[in-house]
Amino acid sequence: MTLNPRKPSVEALSSAGARMVEAAQESVVQVQSGGRGAGAGVILSPDGLVMTNQHVVAGRSRRGGNLRVTLRDGRSFGARVTKRGRGLDLALLRLEDGPGDLPAARFGDSDALRVGELVYAIGHPWGQFGAATSGILSELVVTGRHGRGRPARYIQSDVSLAPGNSGGPLLNARGEVIGINAMIFGALALSIPSNAARAWAANAEEARPRLGVAIRPVELRGEDAGIGLMIVGVRKGRPAARAGLLVGDVLLGDAAGPFEGAGSLLEAVARAGEAVRLRVMRGGNITSVDVPLGASGPGRAA
Repeated sequence: MTLNPRKPSVEALSSAGARMVEAAQESVVQVQSGGRGAGAGVILSPDGLVMTNQHVVAGRSRRGGNLRVTLRDGRSFGARVTKRGRGLDLALLRLEDGPGDLPAARFGDSDALRVGELVYAIGHPWGQFGAATSGILSELVVTGRHGRGRPARYIQSDVSLAPGNSGGPLLNARGEVIGINAMIFGALALSIPSNAARAWAANAEEARPRLGVAIRPVELRGEDAGIGLMIVGVRKGRPAARAGLLVGDVLLGDAAGPFEGAGSLLEAVARAGEAVRLRVMRGGNITSVDVPLGASGPGRAA
C-alpha cells in the first residue's frame, strides 16, 4: 500500500493543533473578582474590551470593585463591568489603563457547526493558567429560557471544564471562538454560541429589531465565491417581509463588506440606523435592498 504524500500525518495535525492553541491562548485572560476566585475571559478588542460570564463577576458594580484581569504575559489591570446579561450569563469588562494593543480573539460562525466537529477549550482550571482540553461537539441543545422568554441555546461538547474555565473560549480547529464556556452539565460542557454572544455584545439582542428571517449559511462559487446566507423562512409583518425579501434570496453583505456568517448579519443590523442596506442575490442577479428597521419584536435567526 502506498501512502498518499499529500495526506497530512497525525504528527502534522497534532503540531498544527498545538500551534493553534498557543496562538489562541494570547487572547485568553484570567478574571479575578475579589476573594470569590477566578474565571476566564476573551479579549474582544485591542483597546481592552473583554467578554466573560456574568456569574464570574456577579456582585461587582460597574465601577469594578476588586476586578483584576491578568494577561497571558503576566501583566495585570483593574477592570470595570460595562454591560451585564444575566439571561445569557455574559458580561463585558473594560480594562483600566490598558495598553491599547491587545491581541483580540478571532470569532467563527457557530451556526455552521456540525456534530462530531473537534473543539478545544482554554481556561484556568484550578488556577492552571491557559490550560487546554479538547473534545467533540455533541449537539446544539435548548435548555431553559432567557430574555423575553426566548429559548436559550447552548453548544454541548465533551471538553473537560472545571472551576476557572468559566468565561473562556470554545474553539474550532481553526482557532476561532465558536462559544463561551458557561457551565458543566453532568460529564458534558455547555457553551454559549459565538453568534449569540457577538449579537449580545453588539446590542442586537437588546436594542435592535431583527429582520424576521431564518437563514442557512451556503458556500458560493465563481465570481462571488465566499459565504452567503440563504433565507429559508420569512416572518410575516417583519422588516424583511416588508422590504420584499423572499425565501431563496441569498444575503451577501452590507455597506461594511461581505458577510462571514450569521454573526456578521446580526452585527450589521445592530450598527444600522433607521435602515440597513443589504446586497442580495436572487436568481443569479445581485442587487441592493434597503430594509427599514422598526419595532418588530424578536425573530428566529436574524
